[in-house]
Amino acid sequence: MVLRILVVTAIVVIAILLYAASKPPVLVIQRTTTIHAPPEKVFAFVDDFRNWPKWNPQDRDDPTLTRTYRGAPSGTGAMSDWNGKGESGEGTMTIAESVPYSKISVDANWDRPFQTHNVNEFDFGPADGGTKVTWILRATNLFVMKVMGVFTNMDKNIGVHLEAGLANLKGFTERGK
Repeated sequence: MVLRILVVTAIVVIAILLYAASKPPVLVIQRTTTIHAPPEKVFAFVDDFRNWPKWNPQDRDDPTLTRTYRGAPSGTGAMSDWNGKGESGEGTMTIAESVPYSKISVDANWDRPFQTHNVNEFDFGPADGGTKVTWILRATNLFVMKVMGVFTNMDKNIGVHLEAGLANLKGFTERGK
């Protein structure tokens, strides 16, 4: 009986691992909001890493997070190194592309808790009375995340982060909070 339980357990574990391995290598998660502020104002808060602590959930949720800045003050070539003891981990972000008032692409290279590379794209477009902002995260789907994805909805779990960031950005640009 014990052997049968062990065999069944082993088969289930192997099936879960094989299913996880079949998941795509990149997670793409996207959220959109409309901000009642002009595109140049919204764009400026994303294009300068010194503004990120005001709206980015990673900065706001981890009181141990510290940032340093180098490269250009904003736009293409701007860089920020971050380090936090919580889930924020450690890494470097670089603005790889900055097209005024329409698009910003940020490369995020994590050193901790995992070594991984993500790309955050922000698209800005006209909307009635403001700016439509779309945040697209293209994240390396590490094997541990693939296994987690068997048991949880990764789009929903990570999407909450993007939704919070967009809500913070909206509040900050519309009301200065």
